Amino acid sequence: MMIGATGAGDDQSWAARGACAGMDPDEFFVQGTEQNQIKTACGSCPVRTQCLADALDNRIDFGVWGGMTERERRRLLRRHPEVSSWTALLQRATREAVSS
Repeated sequence: MMIGATGAGDDQSWAARGACAGMDPDEFFVQGTEQNQIKTACGSCPVRTQCLADALDNRIDFGVWGGMTERERRRLLRRHPEVSSWTALLQRATREAVSS
């Protein structure tokens, strides 16, 4: 989810290009199996990586962002406490995947 992206001082122009731009933001703040259903909206989103990085960098606690639930993001953050910028890490990973 990208609606209401919160990266202070970051260029948020990517948010308007999200697959969810025309969707009701409340749809991304659901529980249980509904989370897996709404994650499908993120599947082909052109700004999924930016959305996820924003949620991780800003420690957004609730909702589906970038195709991940809050539980999935917390698990990722716990596994990688050394990451200071998810934006940089995910951008680098994307570049490497494209050049492979």
